[in-house]
Amino acid sequence: MRAIGLDVHRDFCEVAIVEAGEVRSAGRIETTPETLELFAGSLAPDDRVALEVTGNAWEIARIIEPHVAQVIVVSPGDTGIRQARAKTDRLDARTLAKLLAAGSLDGLWMPDQRTRVMRRRLARRSQLVRARTRAKNEIHAALIRRLIARPAFSDLFGLAGRRWLAGLELPVEERETIDGCMRQIELLDLEVSEVERTIALAALAWPEVRRLMSVPGVNVITAATFLAAIGEIGRFPRPRQLVGYLGLDPRVRQSGPGPATHGRISKQGSAPARHALVEASWSAVRAPGPLHAFYERVRVRRGHQVAVVASARKLACLFWCLLTREQDYAYQQPSLTRKKIRRLELTAGAPRQQGKSGIWAANKAMRQAERELAHQAEIAYQRTVTDWQAAEPAKVGASATPGRASQRPSKGKAARQTTSP
Repeated sequence: MRAIGLDVHRDFCEVAIVEAGEVRSAGRIETTPETLELFAGSLAPDDRVALEVTGNAWEIARIIEPHVAQVIVVSPGDTGIRQARAKTDRLDARTLAKLLAAGSLDGLWMPDQRTRVMRRRLARRSQLVRARTRAKNEIHAALIRRLIARPAFSDLFGLAGRRWLAGLELPVEERETIDGCMRQIELLDLEVSEVERTIALAALAWPEVRRLMSVPGVNVITAATFLAAIGEIGRFPRPRQLVGYLGLDPRVRQSGPGPATHGRISKQGSAPARHALVEASWSAVRAPGPLHAFYERVRVRRGHQVAVVASARKLACLFWCLLTREQDYAYQQPSLTRKKIRRLELTAGAPRQQGKSGIWAANKAMRQAERELAHQAEIAYQRTVTDWQAAEPAKVGASATPGRASQRPSKGKAARQTTSP
């Protein structure tokens, strides 16, 4: 059994092989499908291959995987190659091969086809939205340069706002800027709508997405981003591991007999999933229910910013429970969930029902009853926490760790949170 290390570049891969305890360089191969197929065919069925994650690493791994016993894709930060005093392509490949032979490499999880496709679509949507935001900001900057006050309506890029922009008397250069940006925005709106349509079609066939959407404040983009980041929920035996994977766990520093200190969140793992959870928590904590009670409890002690991030972590734990138990959210508001699913169907291209209001005209009494039930669940959560705190022994400071200087809100600084809300 051989251990093979590949130092991957755009046009070639440097190859190193460890066999019978001896390491040797095996030259370079081109990163073309034909050459990689020939290389994979020359490998033995019991060989193992390791390569660092890059833009083309997953496709290379897909080509090689059927021909060998194992393909490991590793993070560059886990190999120590970046800190080496002497760093060349040849040395990097030899280091990967030696680490693989010694069993010192932890491979990244390889996503399946559905997860890979969803990741690419979500990444493309994010790029389009950022480009559209840049164009809108350029229009705002042009208005500021000409000392033009904000219009009375809220949406500058709606129908009324576009008519207002078209009627402004501006210098030639500013008119060209605004007209050009508006053409970009119109094109990007079409592209975003098309990507969202494909995302909605895939989400309708993904039961886990519909399950996560039963939580108030969670839309299809949040649910799809979360699932695309984690892949299989069975990879995380406990919610604490999922929180750490998403980078929502606090950094810990401890040395000697002194107490451990907990700082800002680690921000490791998938940034899009972490951002989506934080954004969803802004909406989720406004709805009555246990999440709102949890947010208020943390906000009183630590401030708004910390409470929002702590709510995002709580939301990730909630998602873990829903997916592992295969249950919908117990405190969902059914009429709100039906509206979200209907919007998802319309985005995917479902025909509209002419002349029928359907779920859009939800009975006000029904909606109020749902909110009252959620409020009762919030009160029950508050009572549970009160009983739990009364049964716990007295603690020093604002958390279970004594000696922490965390008894005051963060005063607008970046989010810091305790180990156990």
